[in-house]
Amino acid sequence: MTEVREFRIDVPQADLEDLHDRLARTRWVAQLPGGWARGVESGWLREMVAHWRDGFDWRAQEARLNAFPQFVTEVEGLDVHFLHVRSQDPDALPLLLVHGWPNSFVEFVDLVGHLRHFHLVIPSVPGFGFSQAPRDRFTVADAGRVFAALMDRLGYARYGVQGGDLGAYLAPEVAKAAPDRVVGVYVTAGLGFPTEEDELTDDERRSLSWMSEWSSGAVDHHGLLRAAPQTFAYAWNDSPVGLLAWMMQKFREFAVTVELPEQAIDRDLLLLNTSLYWFTGTAGSSSWFMYDTERFAWPLGQDLVPTGVYSGPPGIRRLAERHNRIVHWPEGNPGGHFVAMEEPVVFAKDLSTFFGGLR
Repeated sequence: MTEVREFRIDVPQADLEDLHDRLARTRWVAQLPGGWARGVESGWLREMVAHWRDGFDWRAQEARLNAFPQFVTEVEGLDVHFLHVRSQDPDALPLLLVHGWPNSFVEFVDLVGHLRHFHLVIPSVPGFGFSQAPRDRFTVADAGRVFAALMDRLGYARYGVQGGDLGAYLAPEVAKAAPDRVVGVYVTAGLGFPTEEDELTDDERRSLSWMSEWSSGAVDHHGLLRAAPQTFAYAWNDSPVGLLAWMMQKFREFAVTVELPEQAIDRDLLLLNTSLYWFTGTAGSSSWFMYDTERFAWPLGQDLVPTGVYSGPPGIRRLAERHNRIVHWPEGNPGGHFVAMEEPVVFAKDLSTFFGGLR
């Protein structure tokens, strides 16, 4: 089927009431000594849950999302959900924005208004949100092919691709699937991670040390989800507090410039993203890439089209250039892992600078 169908989010009231009931009946665990060092701190999580139950307005957030034109189309047997926000300039360059994990298309809702000079296509990655979960093994290369087919269906002969986190794996795959149509790939970080310490300069060793120090205090979600994604999915799909705790663990680790997630990303935006996972039941299926993709570790990128990178650490440009045609790598840009949520204005400017040179 090649039909592109309009889509609106409309969570049943019964599902919303069920969420509130589950939050009210949370079976809390005792706080271990050490606060955040042992995981998500209980007092902080209780405050987040109280706001989720009594302060967070899902219907208002739902209306905000429905203000964007949304569609669904079938690609390779999968229903793919996407936002399609066209510029008033008919000759604008189309951009495909690919979200990360544990994120969703809401990663870009604060960015859209700063990119009106582009035609924007913002899909939900298969297995995330309102996009159908694959029934069989589905790799990052498969996703790249699906997204290239989506852009072809929308009639875009030339376009750019952006991705961060999981999107930094997927965006280069779109270029591999359609190198004659992709003008460039832009990632927020992730390229150029060293594998042989003895080949590094002093500055590069410092970058490696920074990454090693960060990862030593983080939960190895790659290892967990490569091992048994189905096992963890039972807890995430049954307990909204369990889901929130897991997601806030990762958002806190990824928000490297601050102590608490909401110091980098608006609290309601964090809860909107978590709610989307909860209502769609996709916490499990969203992790399948890490299980299905062989050697899912550090993205290498591609060398078929020009590549831009938002900022430096932890990646090392010299190493990234082994596998990429780097033409844009500014150092010192502000923001952390999910910069589109943390610094949308700065991010939009840098993104525009990169793609502005590729028209």
